[in-house]
Amino acid sequence: MTGNNHQEASFSLSGEWQVSRSDEISRRSAGDVGLDDSGWSKATVPGQWRDTDDVADADAVLYRKHFGCPLSARETRRWLVFEGLCYQGDIWLDGAYLGDTEGYFAPHIFDITEHLATRDSHVLAVEATCPKMSDEDEKKNITGVLQHWDQVIPGLNPGGIWRDVRVEQTGAVRLQELKVLVLEADIDRAIIRCSAKLDSAGNHSVVVKTNASKANTGQPSASHEQNVILATATNEIEWHVAIEQPELWWPHSMGPQPLYNINVDVEIDGVSSHEQTRRIGIRTFQLTNWIATINGERLFLKGANLGPASIHFAEISSEDHRRDLTLARDAHLNLIRVHGHIPSPDLYNEADELGMLLWQDFPLQWGHARGIRNQAMEQAASLVNNFGHHPSIVVWSAHNEPSKPIRGHQSTENATYTRYGSMADPLQQLPSWNRSILDRGIKQALKEADPTRPIVAHSGVLPNVMNLKGTDSHLYFGWQHGEVNNLRVLASKFPRLVEFVSEFGAQALPHDPEIAQAAGADHFPDIDTEILQNIYGAELQLLIRKTPLNQFSHWDLWVTATQLRQAEIIRHTVEILRTLKYRPTGGYCQFMLADAMPYVSYAVLDNKRRPKLGWRALQAASQPVIVVADLHSSTLELGSHDCEIHVISDIREKIVAAIITVKWECSGSDPIEWVFKGNFEADSVTRITSLTLPAIHRGAGNLKISLKAPQIEVSNTYSVTIR
Repeated sequence: MTGNNHQEASFSLSGEWQVSRSDEISRRSAGDVGLDDSGWSKATVPGQWRDTDDVADADAVLYRKHFGCPLSARETRRWLVFEGLCYQGDIWLDGAYLGDTEGYFAPHIFDITEHLATRDSHVLAVEATCPKMSDEDEKKNITGVLQHWDQVIPGLNPGGIWRDVRVEQTGAVRLQELKVLVLEADIDRAIIRCSAKLDSAGNHSVVVKTNASKANTGQPSASHEQNVILATATNEIEWHVAIEQPELWWPHSMGPQPLYNINVDVEIDGVSSHEQTRRIGIRTFQLTNWIATINGERLFLKGANLGPASIHFAEISSEDHRRDLTLARDAHLNLIRVHGHIPSPDLYNEADELGMLLWQDFPLQWGHARGIRNQAMEQAASLVNNFGHHPSIVVWSAHNEPSKPIRGHQSTENATYTRYGSMADPLQQLPSWNRSILDRGIKQALKEADPTRPIVAHSGVLPNVMNLKGTDSHLYFGWQHGEVNNLRVLASKFPRLVEFVSEFGAQALPHDPEIAQAAGADHFPDIDTEILQNIYGAELQLLIRKTPLNQFSHWDLWVTATQLRQAEIIRHTVEILRTLKYRPTGGYCQFMLADAMPYVSYAVLDNKRRPKLGWRALQAASQPVIVVADLHSSTLELGSHDCEIHVISDIREKIVAAIITVKWECSGSDPIEWVFKGNFEADSVTRITSLTLPAIHRGAGNLKISLKAPQIEVSNTYSVTIR
């Protein structure tokens, strides 16, 4: 029997299932073959049970599926595979209990050979549970932003069988777990480490054959073969494959994205028992003091955070993922932080093809209970085993914000705004179980499973008594604290805090008819602020800090004003960080790219991917070449002001014969123009000059900068009020 025969004998159980609410009585008979479930509701798998009316608000749901299957041949084995079940499950087949599952993103596999050997009609039953949070600081589910996030309606339950369920057929030995990592790579040779768990139904002598080939042509690149004696049950093996003169994988801005297939086939007496293929890209990646190098070349990281593409995450398609990654690439970004969740493998396949780097969060968000430590470490290892072969993934991060930050969701009363806001909160400095114990354990589990990638123990943690250096920073200047230009002050005093800024930005309302109608936009400014805050997530006191409702005559004008504010915060934050490129900043990730539902959020694209003004600002500020002035305040006092001009280039070639023109215009004065000429090195930041801008009359001021060079033309404008 060949490997192809095994594949043909596999089939999906997705489609229509019977579902019912689970309770202490019904779960006892959930798996019974004779149970009459004809009166149960019908639900689609893959899916989430909140989309089925009769069970929409349940914490636990019973699923049943009736199916037929031919009797197994003697030399074959059958397996039940759950690609994704959120969050815990108990599984029965024909009344027999198979076992339980925990963790929503990794496959769960059960040997059902004996169960399918005696009859050809079967009943599969599942009790799926995903309980609501009883304490937000002591969460027990490892579901990340799927269950606890300030970018979607609180309380949405992600529970369900959200990916395919199928029956697979193999020979006597199954490749139960295959992990492929690129240990070393350069233009001369790549070393690929493969490890696997082989589930054997008896004592067998097998040949494990590994073939590497180019994914686009199938051209062979390397092969490896070894004989292994297996004992009954699980056997662990490890081996290495060398690929000579490999084609290296690059981010989209640096080169092509060649991919290789690593096919592993386990043969018994010359017959395939089971085979699997992992698609890899050959590259190296280092992060030293938050400065990245890929294949030995330095790269400034420009990114955005990406949450689930939709709250209906079981319905997210490969095309949806490709759309979002393409939009990010169109905004001149090279990095996506997969924020607080693990989507389907489609995202990673698309990122591999598009050359988009991924910072992958483990799905821990804010506070978690002590009891999850062992389970979290197991799931962290599983994350590497299932996704570590993707070249697009360059960073693992164990926990997002183990101490939940102070947000501005409630009343405008008692709201305080300080230069550095919650960064001065003592809770950020004191040891905690999440930061000090849980996160260290997960980081260690990730490191043991994958020694090839940098690992962040926790994101958004400031220097403290347990971690003197801190990690990446979440800095919301201009929004949650201070003004945007305070970021420059912080960078000069505490450069460590701007080495990598993985969150920044501001909320802005989308031009969305649903939100407008729900908030009573027709009665503006007498809108329903409770709905805006509690249903659509508006941090109202922060929104009206600079865009008060009573200053606008119409809803749409107010919405546009919030978008203008978001755009200015994004633009100036990016410009400041790019001016600090490599000294000390290694990159940034704006928060956040796109919405999962109609919401008042930090996203620059709404749930239908309609752009806010912040999208254009992010796109413009992230261009490969920009000219900037350190004019990051919207107002100037009367007098003279020094202003530095920089040219920032991310391209890999030298810019030659460039002409930079700077023009200052202000009320009551004649325009002043300066012209500079020069060349600029590849991947550089160049200070052109420090100019003195006279502001001797109250009114408006405009600074216009342009750069023209062969095949390059960029410009920038700063508008200020002189008072």
